[in-house]
Amino acid sequence: MSQLWVLFVEFFKVGLFSVGGGLATLPFLYRLADQYPWLTMEMIPNMIAVSESTPGPLGVNMATYAGFQAFGVWGGIVATTGLVLPSVIIIIWVSNFLTKFRENKYVTYVFYLLRPAVTGLIAVAGFSIIRISLFSAEQWMGGFIANVRWFECGIFALMLILTNKVEKHPIVYIAMGALIGVAFRL
Repeated sequence: MSQLWVLFVEFFKVGLFSVGGGLATLPFLYRLADQYPWLTMEMIPNMIAVSESTPGPLGVNMATYAGFQAFGVWGGIVATTGLVLPSVIIIIWVSNFLTKFRENKYVTYVFYLLRPAVTGLIAVAGFSIIRISLFSAEQWMGGFIANVRWFECGIFALMLILTNKVEKHPIVYIAMGALIGVAFRL
């Protein structure tokens, strides 16, 4: 099977099952990083950073980034199409039936049942980002305190304080984070 076809199928599955937006795709991306060489665990934090700082939906940006990193422009197009296509199909299908079942109590119950699942997926994604960003790779080996990245925790705390005390446009904080990241990466 062609690698681009595999990329399409995998991102189609991500798009089909990651209800709740871009951060809900992270558990699926971690699974892909375990299975395929074209996506690594080290790429995921970079993917999140780039996707968060570029315009557009987070999930679409991450699919484009992963596809482009793996197979160039065609990979970006294929991964993005794979991610978006399930939503398009489902929206077309649901729009035909939702008007008929709008007042149905079971349809309302299903939507209420989806809320905790979406909340759980987003919470897992948030905890994964915190774990990757603030703890060293060999987390839990040698004790909790020894594996904390104190410098990153300090910057995180400073950014939290700044966002609560100084009201600026979010792009200011994104730019500050990018500058801090570049400065300390060099």
